[in-house]
Amino acid sequence: MVRRLVALSLVLVLFYGIWSVVSGVFGSDEVASSEPSSAVTQTVLNDGVTPTTLPPTTTTTPPVKPVTTPSPEDPAEVLILGDSDAGSFGPYLKTLLDQTGLATTELDYKTSSGLARPDFFDWPAHMGEIVPQVNPDIVVVTFGGNDAQGLRNVDETWAVNHPPASGVDDADWRAEYGARVGAVMDYLTEGNRTLVWVGIPNDDNPEVTARMQVQDEVVRAEAAKRTDKVQFIDTWARFSGRNGGWAEYVIDPRDGEGKDVRADDGFHLNTTGAEILALDIAEAVKNDLRDRGAQL
Repeated sequence: MVRRLVALSLVLVLFYGIWSVVSGVFGSDEVASSEPSSAVTQTVLNDGVTPTTLPPTTTTTPPVKPVTTPSPEDPAEVLILGDSDAGSFGPYLKTLLDQTGLATTELDYKTSSGLARPDFFDWPAHMGEIVPQVNPDIVVVTFGGNDAQGLRNVDETWAVNHPPASGVDDADWRAEYGARVGAVMDYLTEGNRTLVWVGIPNDDNPEVTARMQVQDEVVRAEAAKRTDKVQFIDTWARFSGRNGGWAEYVIDPRDGEGKDVRADDGFHLNTTGAEILALDIAEAVKNDLRDRGAQL
């Protein structure tokens, strides 16, 4: 019995040694997280993926898109970009636009991303790859709660080392974030493109809402400078109560009934809320299709 126990122990030791060597060579499945700190907790969604059927880009400059009348034979191309909020309203928006027969839609989003942390995900660089490939007529973009924080550069240095509404002067934060938003707006409207910028809702936490409000004001100001090319969707007003504050229930325009529209974190929209927001965005896109001569 003793000899058998000793033999069994030797076998276990040998097996552990082989397993250790294999693990050291091939590594494990655990990956260190590189997610940035966010102003609010993100709803867990799968990341969107850039369509693999598109040809590789050779330039970051969007080609000029001739203004044509959208038709079933020549539909307008719509590109949806942004964070997890784009991933939530994007599928229903695509359904609504598909119903017109006058638009094709590509959705490309990255959870926990935005313009505040290019060291985590560099949206301007990514846009330089995807926009020339899709060559859209209309771009829908949104960046939500991840941006109401300190602003970093690509090399991980701080551009502004404090969040908005933190008790210090917000002038530097407003200027830097405004410059980033303005640069994205200018890039996405090059070559006869229309940009639909989807704003953010408020939060059930007053401190988070204060940060969001600064961000929302900056985006509104940049959009107001470009009203001929940028349409702003007022998500804040859509999901506020009669007193202008946070609301969990709003009227669904599809049936006139009040419905819960918020996710459990108090900021993100649930499926119903995302679909209601998609209705507003779809109307803005349809208006642009009409301006291009489409019969709707």
